[in-house]
Amino acid sequence: MPELRHRRTVSQIAMLLGVSRQTLHRVMVGDISISADMAARIGKLVGNGARIWLAMQADYDAWEATHRLSRELKKIPTLA
Repeated sequence: MPELRHRRTVSQIAMLLGVSRQTLHRVMVGDISISADMAARIGKLVGNGARIWLAMQADYDAWEATHRLSRELKKIPTLA
């Protein structure tokens, strides 16, 4: 997305995606997660498909949860 912002404004990108500027801004700053619908829109716009955007969101969600739950996770044993 930063590459797109060099050529277009957030408002222009939002218009191309068919979403509000506010929604796109909230995704870009991390206030809301990328939904399957948004991933499909962004994937179509940049030409790499929805799966990569959903995978990046899932990776971020897993990272965030692991850090947020770190104290609790230390108490859970790992079964071999």
